[in-house]
This record gives sequence, C-alpha cells and structure tokens, in this order.
Amino acid sequence: MNFNITLEEAQNLILGRCQPVETEYVDLNHALGRILGKDIRAKENIPPFSRSPYDGYAFRAADTLEASKANPVTLEIIEEVPAGYAAQKKINIGQAVKILTGAPIPEGADAVTKYEETKSNGTYVEIYTSCKSGENIVPAGEDVAIDEVIAYKGTVISPPVVGLMSALGITKVEVHKRPRIGIISTGDELLDITEPLSPGKIRNSNAYALAAYCKELGAEPVILGNVCDKTEEVAMFINRGLAEADMVITTGGVSVGDYDVVGDAVKAAGAETLFWKIEIKPGSPSLAAVKDGKLILALSGSPAAAMVIYQLVGIILIKKLAGWSQVFHQQTEVILKKDFRKASPRRRFLRGKLVMEDGVAYVETIGGQGNGVLRSLIGCDILAEIPAGSGPLKAGEKLTGYLLY
Repeated sequence: MNFNITLEEAQNLILGRCQPVETEYVDLNHALGRILGKDIRAKENIPPFSRSPYDGYAFRAADTLEASKANPVTLEIIEEVPAGYAAQKKINIGQAVKILTGAPIPEGADAVTKYEETKSNGTYVEIYTSCKSGENIVPAGEDVAIDEVIAYKGTVISPPVVGLMSALGITKVEVHKRPRIGIISTGDELLDITEPLSPGKIRNSNAYALAAYCKELGAEPVILGNVCDKTEEVAMFINRGLAEADMVITTGGVSVGDYDVVGDAVKAAGAETLFWKIEIKPGSPSLAAVKDGKLILALSGSPAAAMVIYQLVGIILIKKLAGWSQVFHQQTEVILKKDFRKASPRRRFLRGKLVMEDGVAYVETIGGQGNGVLRSLIGCDILAEIPAGSGPLKAGEKLTGYLLY
C-alpha cells in the first residue's frame, strides 16, 4: 500500500487500474452529452454539392473577362433554379442561370454574382464585373470532406456534432454506457434527509452532493444509504456497491480515529488498497482500493474536503470509466485577488471563482475554506493551488488554477 502520496501519484494509480465501461448504440436524438465509443468518419461531403451562397446568377467566368460598368456583358437567362432543385440545362457560352441561395451550381457554370450587382429584364442579364473561376461558389465538402473525422472517440457529443451527424444521415451512435457510481455514507451520526434532527445527529449531505456531481458528469449515481461505523457492515455495503455499480465512493470513516473503520472494511471486503492519504489539504485522509477490476474511492466525511478530492481524483476516475479521452482538468495561471492569511505547510487547494478583469485571470476565494464548509463550493469553478511550504499570501500572487468546467 502507498502511504501519504502526491496527488499525481494518486491519480496515476487509480487510472492505471481503471478501464472504460462497455459501449452501446443510441438514437441520435438521445446522443447529446454522451461519450463517443468510436471515431465518426464522414462517408459523404457536407455540403454534398457545390452551391450558391447568394441569390443571383451562375455563368461561365470566362464570359465576363471584359465586363465593366462601362462595358457590361449580356448573358441569356436559360433557367431558374431554386434551393432544393437541380438545373436541367447545361450552361454554354453566353448563357446564365438564375440561381437562389443554396441551389446547386449548374453544369458548365463556375462563377456566381449577386442580384444587386446585375441588371435583368427576365430574358437577359447584364454583368458589370469581371469574375474569376470559383468566385462566389461554396464547394462540395467545404464543411466536411469524405473520409474526414468529424468527432473522435472519447469526446463529448455536442450540439454541433449532432448537427453534422444528422447531415451525414447517421441515426444510431456508438457511445459508452453511463457508468454507475455506488455511493455509501458512513457514520453513526448520520440521518437520512427525511428524518428530523436529534442531539448529536446531522443529515447526510455528502451522498446527495456526490450524486448530483455524478449526474452532472453524465454518470448514474446509486445511493446505497447510510451505514454505521462497524467494519463488517461497511464491508457488506462495499461489496453490495461493487455488485450493483461500476465503482464505489464512500464518505467518512477514513481517518485514524477509533470509529474510522473504512480502511479495515476495505480489507474485509477483499479489496486491495492502492493508497491511503494524499499529501494535500483539504481531503488528505482519502483511500483508494480495487477489487475484481472495480475501484473504491473513500473520501473524508467533511463535506468540502470530500468534494475537493472528488474534483481532483473522483472526476478523472469517472471520466476514464465513461470513456473520455481527456480526463484531467485544464490548468491556467491565475492571480490571487485577495490576501490569504493562513500558512500552507502542506500543498493546499483553495475553492474559488475565476474572475476576468482587463484580460487578466484572477481567482477570488469563496467563503470560508474549512473542511466542512460545503457552501464554499457554490459558484466554485476553479481550485487554486498553493505550493507546500508557503506562508500567508498577499493579493497579486500567481497560482496554478484547475478549471472545474
């Protein structure tokens, strides 16, 4: 077992023992937000034919070489082609086709000019400018060419990707199944949210916050309930979670107190412990284990500490399970907007909000930064890293920010 390791070591340990869930096919109209199970390669051009971007006239560019305001070229209009139809006639020397926006370029034509730049009596049209071959023509495949990849395996299906797939006639999409995440809350002090408070008790907020975070990520949370601080019962819940879900997250009971039994429960469940404790604040007393290829992530019972480790470790694990190709948070340099008065002997992550001022990225801390202050995560879209061994920080200090979106 690895003890008191770095965040990066913890991330790599769990990623090395995790494989994506299986794939399935879904209808295109149910594919939004799902993770692609294979590359999507175009079997057609988009657009499928060269077309006009304007209402105007299509003709041979060579016929307009001498055209000018003083010396317009007169062409015979042989046909009109609205969008949704194709020309029936081929354009020859001295001829033009009246064409509407989106209509296919007629055979023989290689240029288009706008209505407002011409003069027409319905039978003939006068062209006042010299045009080049290809002018004002949207070529076939301008958006997507045959055999081009429009979306790669492991990416999130967005509205534009849905649009491109529909343009290609794709009705079924191979995506990864939504991973099921078993959530267990440990602690004799916990009550269900439906129960009235009594002395020494608190309602279980962790399970519902984690379930919401999992849903936000596209996973399916399975709240397994509260369990008291007894090794055998926690082990039983863990095994139940592994049977019903693709991974298990627990909160509470992972520190060193007399009632912190999760470490022993993991062993009693027959799982291999990968690490215990991460050298960061908040959330250091975290544990990861594996059994039969399924991961168990045990988090602190303190709500904010649990959610920070979920952001830094849990999310990348769920993303790997869900088939994402990119699982890590994007990082960026940010400037501390206000003083942070505490020393940080251990590597610390501040909950904050990204603020842009005059093109400069700042981080503004949100509320109290205590382990139990869940409210500090409302509006939190960035975690700012303070290096280990730092003293109190003044506004203006540069930090590394982990973007949470």
